[in-house]
Amino acid sequence: MSSRIQLKTREQMRVMARAGVVVERALAAAREAAVVGATTRDVDAAAAAVIAQAGATSNFLGYHGFPATTCVSVNEEVVHGIPGERVLAAGDVVSVDCGAIVDGWHGDSAVTFIVGEALTAADERLVDGTRKALWAGIAALATARRLDEVSAAIEDAGDAAALHPLIGFVGHGIGTEMHQSPDVMNYRTRGRHPKVRPGLCVAIEPMLVLGTSESRILEDDWTVVSADGSRSAHWEHSIAVHDDGIWVLTAADGGAAGLAPHGIAPMAP
Repeated sequence: MSSRIQLKTREQMRVMARAGVVVERALAAAREAAVVGATTRDVDAAAAAVIAQAGATSNFLGYHGFPATTCVSVNEEVVHGIPGERVLAAGDVVSVDCGAIVDGWHGDSAVTFIVGEALTAADERLVDGTRKALWAGIAALATARRLDEVSAAIEDAGDAAALHPLIGFVGHGIGTEMHQSPDVMNYRTRGRHPKVRPGLCVAIEPMLVLGTSESRILEDDWTVVSADGSRSAHWEHSIAVHDDGIWVLTAADGGAAGLAPHGIAPMAP
């Protein structure tokens, strides 16, 4: 990944928004497929069908050898879960991460939900708290001078829900590649952070856990699980910064619903 930050034009952002809406629809199909008794492979297939129907391309499938269109991570699996024959049960906390390419430009987003009814209040706090951390970070981006302000907003929202960030896993720039500079941290770090300026497009993605911030990778060399087996959540959106404001590229409404509680109205590029 190049260290140079790729700044986009408004027209390029509009193409990225087309990719983003495909991702949004694919995630909605995946969530609908994630019922009790379904397999994680069923969830992946639902998202893949939407991407194919849209004439887009998956940016996950084949990425460094990844074998599926989505990452489907269940309970203690934080990110990068490989879809397969795992059967979903009532109360499972499921995170689905998905991306698509349209005309060479990428979209990337993730959602977390509970299959059926939540088993505990902690699971509800986990899912809702991580979602709120995402939107706190996006709202901070609207006025931030540097990206560390986004990281601080995510950390503070996570702390408010008594959740802990997964150490070593971060958000990223996005554009003609799925992963670009700069990194977008989910917690405060020392050092000089990149400026927020028009043309910047980033994927903000808090990955929070109920327990320890430490993790390990399973033998499949992909699936990241919490070190103590505690449940986790992952929410993500891709966002564009331009002269008139911000636009959530992976939401058809540009993020209007998620930003409204923060008093921010998105502006289309």
